[in-house]
Parts: sequence; structure tokens; C-alpha cells
Amino acid sequence: MPLRDGRRDVGRRPGPPHRGAPVTAPLRRRALLGASAGAAFGILGAGCRDAPPAGWSAHWVGSSPLRGHRLREARSGTLPTAAVQRRARVLIVGAGIAGLSAARACLRQGVDDIRVLELEDSAGGNSRGHTLAGLACPLGAHYLPLPGPAAHEVAEWLHELGLLRHELGRTVADERHLCHSPQERLFIDGAWIEGLLPPAEAGSATLAQYRTFAAAIAQAQRSVGFALPSHRAGWTAAHQALDAGTFAHWLDARGLRDERLRWYLDYACLDDYGAPADTVSAWAGLHYFASRHGFQAPGDADGERDPVFTWPEGNAWLATRLAAPLGDRLLPGRTVLQVDEGRHGVHVLAWDEAAGHAEAWQADTVVLAVPLFVAARLMRQVPAALEALVPAQPHAPWLVANLHVTEPLLQRQGMPPAWDNVVYGRHELGYVDAMHQSLRPVPGPTVLTAYHAMTASDRPALLAGEAADWARRVVDGLTPLHPDLPGKLARVDLTRHGHAMSIPVPGLRGHPALAALRAGRGRVRFAHADLAGYSVFEEAFTLGAEVAGFGSSTTPRPWPAASSSRRG
Repeated sequence: MPLRDGRRDVGRRPGPPHRGAPVTAPLRRRALLGASAGAAFGILGAGCRDAPPAGWSAHWVGSSPLRGHRLREARSGTLPTAAVQRRARVLIVGAGIAGLSAARACLRQGVDDIRVLELEDSAGGNSRGHTLAGLACPLGAHYLPLPGPAAHEVAEWLHELGLLRHELGRTVADERHLCHSPQERLFIDGAWIEGLLPPAEAGSATLAQYRTFAAAIAQAQRSVGFALPSHRAGWTAAHQALDAGTFAHWLDARGLRDERLRWYLDYACLDDYGAPADTVSAWAGLHYFASRHGFQAPGDADGERDPVFTWPEGNAWLATRLAAPLGDRLLPGRTVLQVDEGRHGVHVLAWDEAAGHAEAWQADTVVLAVPLFVAARLMRQVPAALEALVPAQPHAPWLVANLHVTEPLLQRQGMPPAWDNVVYGRHELGYVDAMHQSLRPVPGPTVLTAYHAMTASDRPALLAGEAADWARRVVDGLTPLHPDLPGKLARVDLTRHGHAMSIPVPGLRGHPALAALRAGRGRVRFAHADLAGYSVFEEAFTLGAEVAGFGSSTTPRPWPAASSSRRG
């Protein structure tokens, strides 16, 4: 899923989370507004290679590129011979949110002979967490909005967790897990202000443009229809027309060129999709707002910002609870090398990273809960729909940096420190404060998590670069805001996500291959947010539920009967 999971409304005041009750527009934290890595970090000139000062260190943590590349090497060479033979009725490849949701759906359906193979050493995908100096922090997605009415599978699960409850006919969220105030702030014109939407004076051209855009979103909600998950709004000729061009072109055609509005919309698209408005489709740009509570100009909002659930470790709090019931059915450290669908079952070859040998699996059904381009590399016989889709679906790389700060930072004028902190006019998407949710009476050490969404051209440098170089770029980008940061910094842990999330470019969401892959009923099935054309928690969770027939918008798809030859 997106590196920062969730979405927020624009122009609303701080309020409750989305996901399980009506929700708002997307929010998210990515970074580099489509600029190259050097330009995006801005402060460093080309080729700065100074080592970090003696006061702090930098380290790569989280995802292992070497494991992912093992698949590429296996495809170009000879596959290893399996040292172990294993069986399962249902084998799920990938323990991100979609894979974990699919496993949960299996267990609810009474299918408990399942195994989940995960590349990394822990489950969660883009929702994994980390601990730095004893402080929990996210490696990716860090919040979850209250679910809207279409995301009922998510809402049901949140009720099971106790995050939501019914009270006097209303859905109420557990306030202990909602984002504390102040929720977000923007640094603009030399000071911090509340909220992320740049201010607009009464009677200004900017305010007029805000109101024009708000009216356009309201009209799109009425005449076109949007929902989250998106497939529950249907797909009509109007949706297809919006999917044909870029969001930037759609804005230009309506004269929406105000600098502050366009910066905010670029920020929103980068945060949710990993690419700016001139890259994503008009459908995606409108969906960000129209699938939630819309867009409201300053002064026109109802005075309360929609709330979000968040935790110091981000959405790892959710992923941990989704994975817990699996017990030893979850097998981390498995790099799947090949999936071969046969007439009577599916053969899977995986590499056990800890044991250092290959293992062969036989299953009645395999769920590929991995990015679709990875699924295409795994399958010995690639379905035509998958082969057609992969070239049309680009993915945004991301860099997530967790900075351990040993004491409170000096503050600039304006709003006090908030959970989400963004700088106007910059390519970086800012940072969140992991300890904002704590109830400690006085400020102290914390971890700041900075997010950077990059372009495909940055991927090689991200993979080959030194941790010290990338950390220096992150720190230099934050130092103008906090000049005392370098002297109070102890360590920077960085995580690189080479293909963090699907970018909903024009033509992707309406691609017929997406619908074909979602409807598949064979022995190999697909469940990943890529099937929605973009990456958010609700989409991934719902796809996992639907693949086992637990999505209420689909006809149940029972698993093939267990093979008698495989019992025992």
C-alpha cells in the first residue's frame, strides 16, 4: 500500500479518523513532487558525498533488495532443486494487507489449511513498523481514515478490534486511537499555520479558485459517482472519460491555475499516488476528494477536520493484529521463485532465506497478493490480461527516513508542533512525529518520519546509494525548518521501497485487464491494491476479502475442493 496509508479531507478542521464510518478525502505522505532525487531534496547540490557528522549515524533498515532480486536472477538462470516438499490447500504469496486479509477470509470460511509466504522477515508490506532507540515508528503507511459506507469489510474488522463501536445508533471511534490535536500544520510565509491548505484572503483570486474547485468536486460526486473501494461506484462512460487524460489537463481546462491551489493538489496526488497532477489521471485526482467528504474552501468548512487512526508505529499496529491469528501459518523469509499452475493443482518453488535452501509447495489454490509486475515474473504461464497490464502500470519508488531526535527541537513562530508537518512550496512531503500520540506531560526524545516519493529514474540511485548520502539529503532538507536538528540527531534509519505503489496514470483504472484479473476464478487468483490502480488500505483489505468470497459486492468464489491425494 501507499507508503502513507490513508487520506484526508482538504480544508477541514482537525477531527476523527476515516475508515469504518463515513470518510474524507485522501491524505498521505510521499515526497518529491515528481522531481528527481537531487532536485527534490533541493538543498544539496549535485554529488554531495560528505559523511554524516560524528554526532549521528545512518543505516539502511527494512526491505531487502537482494531478496527481491533473487527472483530476477532465478528467471535468467537455472532454478534451484528443492530440498523440502510441502503442501497446503491454499497458499498465499505475500503478507501485505491484501494477503493478510485474504488469509483472514480463508479462516472465516473454515479453510484453515493455509500458509502465507512472505518475502521479508515480518508481515505488513508497506504497513510494517520499526523501533529506533526504543521508540516505535513506521516504515511506511502511518494512519487510517475512518472507513466510508462502501468499505464495510474494513469497518467490520475495526469493530472486531474495538476501534469502532455502535452507540445510540451511531458509529463511534475509540478516541484513544485517534490522532491527537494539533493534527497538522503548514509552514508558509515564514510561520506555521493550522491545516495543510494554504490560506486565502477574503475576496482573493485564490479563494475564488478554491470555491470553484470545491463546486467541481461536489458536481462530480453527484453526476459521476465515487466510492472507496472504487469499484463499488461502478465504471461508466463518465469515469472512462476522466481516466483518459491527466488531472493537470482537467484543471487547466477549467481555468484552475492558482499557484496555491495547484501546489496543494500536487501535494495531495504525491501523497496518495506517488506522482503529481500532471502524471495521474483526472479520475484519480477527483477520486482523492470525491470518494470522501469532498473539498471545502477556507471559511466554508464545517469547522471540524475528519479524524484518522494513528499509532507511533503507524499502520504496523493494524498489520500486527491482522497477522496474529495466523500463528505458524505465516512463514516469513520466503522468496517465491516460480508459480506453475497445473491441471490438478499449483506448484510453487520458494527459497527459505534462513535455511538457505529451496522448498517445493503443492497447493489446490494460490493467491498472489503481490504487485502485479511481480506476479507476472512469478508465473510460469502468464495470463494474457496480466501480460497486457504490466507495461501500463508504473510504480513509484519511496524513501522513508526515521530520525531519532534526542531532545525537543526549537520551534518557529506560529502553530505549535503537530503530528503532520509540511512545508509549502517544497517537493518534500514533510514529516510526522512518532511521539505525538504519547501522553507524556513534557516533550522529550522522539522519532521524526520523513517521506519522499520519487520517480522511476531515481530508483537506481536509491538502490546503489550509501545510507549516509541519503540521510544527509534528508537532514539538509529539514535543517532550514529546524536549524538545531543536526546537533540533536542521534541516528537516521532509512527504508527504500523500490516499487512502493501503483501510479494511476491515464488509462490505467479503466484498463479491461484489471477487471479480468479481479474476476478470475481459477486455481491462481490475484489480490493486491494494484488491481485498483492505486494503493490504499481499504482497497487492499477489500480485495483480500473478496478473493475468498467474503466481499459482499461479489458472488462467492469457493475454493477448489481439496485434493484427496494431498491429505495428511
